[in-house]
Amino acid sequence: MAEKTTNKVESTHEETELKKVSTMASIRAVLPLAGLVAVFILFNVLTKGRMVSNLSLALSSVYVIMIASMGVFFIMTMGGLDFSQGSILGLSSIVICYLSKYSIPLAIVCGILTGAAIGAVNGFFYVNRKIRSFIVTICTMFLLRGLIKYLTADAPVAGSMDLINLDSNALKTTLTVVMLAIGFVVFTFTKFGTCLKAIGAGEKAAMFAGIRTDRMKFLMYVLSGAITGVAAFVNSIKVGSVTSSGGNQLETQILIALVLGGMPISGGAKVRFLNVIVGSLLYTILQSGLTMMGLTPQAMQLIQGVVFLVFVAVFADRESLQVIK
Repeated sequence: MAEKTTNKVESTHEETELKKVSTMASIRAVLPLAGLVAVFILFNVLTKGRMVSNLSLALSSVYVIMIASMGVFFIMTMGGLDFSQGSILGLSSIVICYLSKYSIPLAIVCGILTGAAIGAVNGFFYVNRKIRSFIVTICTMFLLRGLIKYLTADAPVAGSMDLINLDSNALKTTLTVVMLAIGFVVFTFTKFGTCLKAIGAGEKAAMFAGIRTDRMKFLMYVLSGAITGVAAFVNSIKVGSVTSSGGNQLETQILIALVLGGMPISGGAKVRFLNVIVGSLLYTILQSGLTMMGLTPQAMQLIQGVVFLVFVAVFADRESLQVIK
């Protein structure tokens, strides 16, 4: 009799714990969307309606972040990190601007190939030399940042007028939507997304399940670099030239955007493609709203840091949290 009572108490306790976990999961799923709406309304009130009236201007920088974030999203899903995205964007933009004087299609292709080649270097040292992803990509970041400064030391690398004339919200919006649509379909409805989540949840288990983890990880860095090459094309037609600061801090912006979108730092099964879209919009609106309020860069950094810390605390999965691969 006592044993039955004990089993019943344990069963009730397990059900209670499952309900708590389910409730927290629901809150975590809704929080980024609720935060996006709340932040937009808040800044619209604080700026006396300027957020709505200048919405197209506020979102003018979302295209680059949203496209580049998709590549990092794939890497973070399998538990890795990439801090070289800003430098990849800067160098790919230099290639695109320089070659645009000869051929626009050639410039686009070479810009994407430049990003893919740098991603291949990251993937080689990460997979073949077994160096942690954040160490490899930080080294690449500094190496490429020095190369960018060298190439732009005398003057900014300017694009051709044909490249600059391509700048339009219609083109940038269409390209961004197409990239996101392809990414969403592939990640959600193919084996690709399942394999990435499996690696993030547990690499050894994924290997026993028949997933070629090393090949997948290498290809993800190549793909991420190529995607950033596409973002570099959007950046090039937007700014028209590349200076020594081209792409600077993009990696930080991407990381903040993904975490604001509800991206678990450790990746795994709880990752959702919506993290890319919501996070990029939330970060851009937050940045634009703070700028419209006339805050100093120091105050903006402080506020962004506090918001970032809060979201990391909320979305960190403590049960499966691990050292970044």
